[in-house]
Amino acid sequence: MSKVYFVDFKIRDVEKDSKIQKVERLCDAVGLRQFINKGDLTAVKLHFGEKGNDGFISPVYVRRVVEKIKECGALPFLTDTNTLYVGERQNAVQHLNLAVEHGFDYAVVGAPVIIADGLKGKNSQEIQIHGKHFESVTVAGDVVDADSLVVLSHFKGHPIAGFGGAIKNLGMGCAPAVGKKAQHQDRPCIDEKMCVGCGTCVRECAAHALSLIDMKAHLNAQKCVGCGKCVTVCPQHAISMDLKKQSTAFMERLVEYAKGAVENKKGRVFYINFLLNITPLCDCFRFSNEAIVPDIGILASDDPVSLDKASFDMVREKAGYDIMHDLHKDTDMLRQITYGQEVGLGSMEYELVSLNGDDK
Repeated sequence: MSKVYFVDFKIRDVEKDSKIQKVERLCDAVGLRQFINKGDLTAVKLHFGEKGNDGFISPVYVRRVVEKIKECGALPFLTDTNTLYVGERQNAVQHLNLAVEHGFDYAVVGAPVIIADGLKGKNSQEIQIHGKHFESVTVAGDVVDADSLVVLSHFKGHPIAGFGGAIKNLGMGCAPAVGKKAQHQDRPCIDEKMCVGCGTCVRECAAHALSLIDMKAHLNAQKCVGCGKCVTVCPQHAISMDLKKQSTAFMERLVEYAKGAVENKKGRVFYINFLLNITPLCDCFRFSNEAIVPDIGILASDDPVSLDKASFDMVREKAGYDIMHDLHKDTDMLRQITYGQEVGLGSMEYELVSLNGDDK
């Protein structure tokens, strides 16, 4: 049974209970020094948000994590990988520009930003995992080369994965474009009878895989990257993915990539999930919807499976019902967790350790 440490956002002491101080308390409670050695090149994996999105983790919180890593005598750098779809994060130059625009500047966070898969997503290494779907997975080169890893995840909903937390941040977030494509093998279907030719999907498809022919949407499967954005934006609900059939395999591919991302870092990875501004969709969209539940708190662990399970359970408890399944009914979202345990990524069983000070 893994330990998951938790702080909520209730102020009990105005001198000691800011959210920034709570981040520090989590790092100290878990014992960051047992994961990070002096002289380590420590990757801080996070998502800088898409242009127009503001749901990403605040650089103010990230700075405190960076400072704690420096106290260990390590050299931290912030990192993410370029996207498969065409957008503001498809190459390292635009990606870096957007990171700075969102506040992830050295002057703010105290660490440089390095895009882990290089200028055009070609910096990668093959990692042997001998999984159900992959014998090996392609992981961003600088993630593999880092000595230790701190994974900061904004917990939220996701149209295909059901929810995104530490596991998705590892699996999809540490893969270059070729690895992302290997995970996104499924393609959407268009119901021509329901399509009214509004063109919304065409305008929103960053991969330019959709077009209008005779006022009906048509998909170029070769260009499609399987991100599912068109499913979300279609006002007529004319585009769908058979998630009931495809979701389980997608989750398993995602988990196998997550396993590959940390395969060479046994005992050198630490995870923090931020359960605030919990939106129904991920931070890759160029907008942020309203939160589905009030802010809950911050959780930390050395086990990504336990951490995501605890995060999922706390969101459900806060909502009073299974809100994630209600939002994304057809996704086999908990397969992330069950398969994560099956492949040895972590444990579904966890002990929740409150650091709030007034819990019995």
